[in-house]
Order: sequence, then structure tokens, then C-alpha cells
Amino acid sequence: MAALLLRHVGRHCLRAHLSPQLCIRNAVPLGTTAKEEMERFWNKNTSSNRPLSPHISIYVYLFGLSALLLPGNFESYFEFVKSLSLGPALIHTAKFALVFPLMYHSWNGIRHLMWDLGKGLKIAQLYQSGVVVLVLTVLSSVGLAAM
Repeated sequence: MAALLLRHVGRHCLRAHLSPQLCIRNAVPLGTTAKEEMERFWNKNTSSNRPLSPHISIYVYLFGLSALLLPGNFESYFEFVKSLSLGPALIHTAKFALVFPLMYHSWNGIRHLMWDLGKGLKIAQLYQSGVVVLVLTVLSSVGLAAM
């Protein structure tokens, strides 16, 4: 409830302080209507026989997150991992595998925010920003996994 109220007040304050030209200047005109996009989406999905819900493999990450709900404390699980005598390469690889999706999501979120501003929407810029996202993801993932 508080979030909805904050959102409403924030929008009202932004509308009162920003000029209409500033809000419209960065708007990108759409080539199709929402109805046409919806029809195109459903026609494509119907013709490709895709399932409506995600595949079961998407829920594999929930098993990792369920570790947060296991009984015991962090120290007991940390001691258990240390007792396995895993090599540093395997531990680094596991940390990289955990942090990679989070970094990709973060960098790609920034990319999408730039799109919302109307920047980088040409095809060449899309490919370029995609490569930048992948490079930044790998570099930041390696850096965080090395900690």
C-alpha cells in the first residue's frame, strides 16, 4: 500500500516539475499498436507450438535458494564445504556460476534503462550494447568470484 502511495506521489511530483517537452522529447514512436503486437505474438506462439509455461529447468535455481531456508547456521555449512576439501578451481568456478546470472541481469537492466530513454535502438547499437553487456558480465563475474 505504501509503495503504491509513494509511486502516485512521485509521479505527481514529476509531472508538476518537468516540462511536457522534456517528457515527450525522449519518447520513441511505436510502429504498431498494442492490439497488432498482441495478435502477432499469439500467432507466432500458436504456430510454433510453444508451451505456455516455462520449462521445468527454470526452477533449478530455486533449489539453490532453498538452502537459505535450511536449518542450521552459516558456519556449519561453511565448515561442511571446507571438510569436502574441494580445490580452489572448483570453488572459484562455483562462485562464478552463482554470480554470473546476477551480473548479467544487472548489466542488461542498465541496457534496458538506456532503451527506455530512447538511446541505442538502432540495430548496430543493439549488437554493440549486447557485446558490451557480455564483456562487462564476464569481467565483473570473474572479479566477484575472485573475492
